[in-house]
Amino acid sequence: MPQQENVYILGHKNPDTDSICSAIAYADIRNRTSKGEAFIPRRAGQINEETEYVLKRFGFSQPGYMPNVGTQVKDTDIYRTPRLEKTMSIKRAWDMMKENGISTLPVVDGDGHLEGIITDNDISRVFMDTEDSLLLSNAQTQYRWIAETIRGDVRVGDENRFFTRGRVLVGTANPELLSAILEEGDMVILGDREGDQLEAVNQNVSCIVVGLNMEISDRVLALAAEKGVVVISSVLDTFTIARLINQSIPVGYVMIRDHLITFSTEDFTEDIHDTMKNSRFHAFPVLDPQGKCVGTISRRNLIDPKKKKIILVDHNEKDQAADNADNADILEIIDHHKLGSLETMTPITFRNQPVGCTCTIMYQMYGEQKLDIPPNIAGLLCSAIISDTLMFRSPTCTIFDKMAAGALALNAGVEITQLAKEMFRAGSNLGGKTQDQIFYQDFKRFTAEGDLVFGVGQISSMDEDDLRMIREKLTPFLKTESEKQRVPKVYFMLTNILEESTELIYYGQDSEKLISVAFKTQPENGAFHLPGVVSRKKQLIPAVMKAAQWMRSADYTG
Repeated sequence: MPQQENVYILGHKNPDTDSICSAIAYADIRNRTSKGEAFIPRRAGQINEETEYVLKRFGFSQPGYMPNVGTQVKDTDIYRTPRLEKTMSIKRAWDMMKENGISTLPVVDGDGHLEGIITDNDISRVFMDTEDSLLLSNAQTQYRWIAETIRGDVRVGDENRFFTRGRVLVGTANPELLSAILEEGDMVILGDREGDQLEAVNQNVSCIVVGLNMEISDRVLALAAEKGVVVISSVLDTFTIARLINQSIPVGYVMIRDHLITFSTEDFTEDIHDTMKNSRFHAFPVLDPQGKCVGTISRRNLIDPKKKKIILVDHNEKDQAADNADNADILEIIDHHKLGSLETMTPITFRNQPVGCTCTIMYQMYGEQKLDIPPNIAGLLCSAIISDTLMFRSPTCTIFDKMAAGALALNAGVEITQLAKEMFRAGSNLGGKTQDQIFYQDFKRFTAEGDLVFGVGQISSMDEDDLRMIREKLTPFLKTESEKQRVPKVYFMLTNILEESTELIYYGQDSEKLISVAFKTQPENGAFHLPGVVSRKKQLIPAVMKAAQWMRSADYTG
C-alpha cells in the first residue's frame, strides 16, 4: 500500500485560538473526506495561555511546531544506500556501487551510525597505486572477506579471524627455495603440490590459498588445523587470485573518516546548497535526528526539490506566514481577513468570508460535508468564535458567528458566558511571563502601499488591573522590538472586553501622528484611549491604512 503524502495545515506566526483550532478542525474534515493524503495540523509559533487553556479543556495536545515550511532534506528523494560496514571488503563496496550506479557509500556501524564514507576514487587508488605485499596484514583483513573476494571457501580455520602480520606471496619455487623465502605469518598462494603445502604449513604461515579447487590432502588439512593455519580453496587460477586478493582489504582501511560533510534530514535545502556546491564530493551522507545514516543526497536532488504541501488558515499575509511559505506548495487558503500579499504559482481554492472567525467557516464546512462534529472539536470551534469576536462584542461579529457558537456550545455541553470568563482569565494571566512572551502572544506585522510597515499586538482582558500591569511592562519594550524587528511603527492594543474599549500604546516615527489622524484624538499619558475600538482587523487596521493614505496625499498639510 503506497505511503500517504502529508499535507500540513497551519495558521500565522503568532497563533491565536482561532488559528490553532481551525487547523485542528480542518485536518479532521479533510482526513474524513479525502484519500491518499494525511492532513496534519501544525503551529507556526508558540501558543498563548488562552489557547493552551482551550486545548487542555477539550482534551487536545498542541499541534507540532513548524515555523519554517521550506523544503527540507527529508522532503527530497534521499538515496537509500545499501548497508556497508567497515569490516567489509572494498570489493564488496565496489560491487555495491556498480550494482546501484553510485560513486559514494556511507560506512556505518552495527547500529547504523556513520563512521566514514568511501568513494569509487578511493577504491581505484588502491587498485592502481598499491605495490605493498604487506597491505592485507597492515589493513587487518578478515579471512572471510579474503575468501569471498577470490571466490573461495575457508577449509580450515576460523573465517572471522584477521590476517594481522606477514606478506602475501605466490609460492612458485621448489620446496627448498620456498622455505628460504617464507617467513612466519605470511600468506602464500600455492598450486596442488602437497610438498609445497606441507612446507608452508611447517613454516608457520598464517594462511595458504590453493587455486582452481585443487585437491588438498587430509594430511595437509590436519597439519594446518594443528598449527592454526587457515586454508582457503578458490575456484580461480593463481594469476587471478594474485590480482584480486588486495581487493579484500576492509573498507575501514580506505574510507574517509575526518572532516566529513553530512546533512540532517531536518536541514533546509536552501541552507545546504552552497556547502554542496563548494565541496569536491558528489554525494553526502544524511543523518536522521537520532544520528543514524539513512542514505545520501547529491546536488541533483536540489534541482527540482519536492515542496511541502500546506494549507493556510486564518491569514493570507506573507509577513504573517511561516518562514519560506513562498517556497511551499500552497493548496488552499481559508480566511476571514482582508486580501493580503501571498502569491501562488497556480490557481488554488481560496475561501474568504466576512465573518468574525475562521472557525465559523469550519462549522459551515462540517455542515456542507454532512459530517457530525465531535463534541471536543465543537468545544474548540466555539472557544475560537468567543475569542475572535470578544464574546460577540467585536464589530467583526456576524449573525453567522452567533448562530454557530450557540449550536457548537450545545454540542460541546458548555455555557458560553462561563467558558468566555475562563478563557479570557487564562489569556490575561501573564504572571511570570517575560516582556517578549507577552508582546508576541498576539502580534502581527502589516504592510501597505507607500512603504508603510507597522506591527500591532493585542491583549484582551476583563480585568482592568491586568491590563494596567501589562501596559507598565510593555511600554518601554516597544522601542526594543521596533528596532529588533525593523518595524518603524509599533502599536499594542490593551482591550477591555467589558468596557469595549482599547488603550493603545505606541512607538516609532510618526506613530503618534498616524493614530491622531486616524481617530481624531490626542494621547494622554503616552497612550490613546479608543472607546468602542476592540477589533484590530476591522477597526484599527483600516483606520490606520486610511490615515496613512490621506497623510501622503496633497490634501494633508500636517
